[in-house]
Amino acid sequence: MPAEPGSGADDGDSDDRRLSLRNAAVYAVAAIGAVILLVVAFREPPPASAVATDRLGPAPGEQVQRYLDDARATLDGDDADQHWALVSLAEYLTPQQIPATAEGLRVSGVIQHVPVDRVQTPVITVATPAGDEPVVKSAAAAAGLVAAQQFRDQRSAEIARLTESRLRAGCACTAGIVVRGTLPQLRDLATRSGVRAVQALPADAVAGRFAVSPLLPGSADTVAPTPDDGPVPTE
Repeated sequence: MPAEPGSGADDGDSDDRRLSLRNAAVYAVAAIGAVILLVVAFREPPPASAVATDRLGPAPGEQVQRYLDDARATLDGDDADQHWALVSLAEYLTPQQIPATAEGLRVSGVIQHVPVDRVQTPVITVATPAGDEPVVKSAAAAAGLVAAQQFRDQRSAEIARLTESRLRAGCACTAGIVVRGTLPQLRDLATRSGVRAVQALPADAVAGRFAVSPLLPGSADTVAPTPDDGPVPTE
């Protein structure tokens, strides 16, 4: 029997429609809220976490004088622990000059870089076992690392060939060394002629878990890439 106007059946249908509309409105508001939260998440990233890796050497864009001052401050202290440290040189050295510069300290890494005017050549850090012989042979080891690389363009290949050739010839291309010593030893090393800076890590730094970015002898004002618009020498 058809329901009369105003009967309970129509009231039930109306109630169902109102409930459906109310639910739709709730879902729409929730969806809009989710979109807003996503937009906020993308536009306002969470604060950066603390750096977990120790670092030796200046950061890109850092003022050279500021780095020199900060490096000097890392040598303060009176503990007797061994520290890893970066020795930045005032002038490039030949491999044979490295042992005397280290003053008997354990050299764990040698930084090789072939300086060429207005040509960006690679910076190669060679890990070295204990003893003078591996240190002296670090240039040949760096040359081998360069020779093993694959290059996609002609200029990069030419720079690699030049770098390998000069390293194998024993060029004055050592830009810095990584050593291990006590703070008094490192402070003494920092006073040697030809040493531009010594930066020490905390005593609890772990070998192989810190980055090394050298201060090249040619860096004067700001740490930045050198121009790469000059011709690559053939020899």
